Amino acid sequence: MAALQYYDVILKPVITEKSMNAMAERKYTFYVHTDANKAQIKEAVEKMFPGTKVARVNTMNLDGKKRRRGNVVGKTAKRKKAIVQLTEDSAEIEIFSGL
Repeated sequence: MAALQYYDVILKPVITEKSMNAMAERKYTFYVHTDANKAQIKEAVEKMFPGTKVARVNTMNLDGKKRRRGNVVGKTAKRKKAIVQLTEDSAEIEIFSGL
C-alpha cells in the first residue's frame, strides 16, 4: 500500500452522545484509516483544521461485528477510532460547532 497522505487519514467524525460530552474537555473523536499511527493522526488534524494544536491522541481498534444473512455468516469491516485532545490555546474544530 502506498504511503498515507494527511487527507486520507481522517475518514469521518464520530457523532454520539458520549463524544459530544467529551467536547467540553476539548476532546474530538474521529474514525481514521486502520493503518494510520498516532503521529499521522496528529499531523492530519493540525493540517486539516487550521489553528488547532494537538496535545495527545488516543486510538482504539474496533473489530467487525458478526452478521448473519440466512445461512451465511460474515463480519462487518473493522475500524479504528481516534480521540484527539487539543491544547488550551488551540482553536476549536469548526465541523463540530453547529451540533
